[in-house]
Amino acid sequence: MVEMRSLLQRMDVNFKNLFHFFALLVLAVSANAYSAPKTLLVVGDSLSAEYGIARGAGWVSLLERKLAERRTDARVVNASISGETTSGGRTRLPALLTKHKPDIVVIELGANDGLRGLPVAAADANLRAMVDTARKAEAQVLLVGMRIPPNYGRDYADKFSAMYGRISRDEKVALAPFMLDGVADKADLFQADRLHPLASAHPAILNNIWPSLAPLLKAK
Repeated sequence: MVEMRSLLQRMDVNFKNLFHFFALLVLAVSANAYSAPKTLLVVGDSLSAEYGIARGAGWVSLLERKLAERRTDARVVNASISGETTSGGRTRLPALLTKHKPDIVVIELGANDGLRGLPVAAADANLRAMVDTARKAEAQVLLVGMRIPPNYGRDYADKFSAMYGRISRDEKVALAPFMLDGVADKADLFQADRLHPLASAHPAILNNIWPSLAPLLKAK
C-alpha cells in the first residue's frame, strides 16, 4: 500500500512537471508568434515613389516613422516606381514576393492606367491577378483606391473609380477608398504639374490609408 502511494505521488509529480513544460512551451511559441516582425510591401506608382519631393517625405516614409513611434515591429519595403501601371505591377509582383516574402502587400496602382485612358477591364484584371498572386504567397492585401478627372468622359471616370470597390468586395480584401481624399480638390497641395502632391499633402495621404492598414498589421 505504501509502495502504491509512493508510486502515485511520483506520477503526480511527473504529470505536474510535464504540464508545466507544455505550458511554458505554449507561452514561448505564442510570444514568438506575437513578436514576429511583419514585412509590408508597397507596390505603387509615383504617388508612393516620392516623385518630385525630398526623399523621406512621402507617405510610405511617414508610415515607417509612424510604425517606429508606435514600436510596431514591421519592415516596410517600398517597391513603387514612377509611371508604373497595373500591367507593370502585375509583371513585377511575383519576383518581389519571392525576394521579400511580405506579410502584407499594399497595391497602389491604376492612376497611370486612368490618365492614359487604358481599358478599365484590363486594369481590373491586372489588379485581381495581383491580389490572387499575393494571396497565394500567404500575404494579406490592401488595395488603395484612386479617382481620375473626367478627361476621357464621365462614364470612363466613374467606371474607373468604381473598379476598386468592386474588386474589394469580390475578392474580400481591405480597401482604402481614395488615397487623395481631402487633397485632390486643393490646388495648393500639388506640384506645378497638378498631378503629384507636395510633401505637405503626404501626411493626409497616410491618414487616408492608415485606418485600412492598421487592422492588417495587428492580425496574426
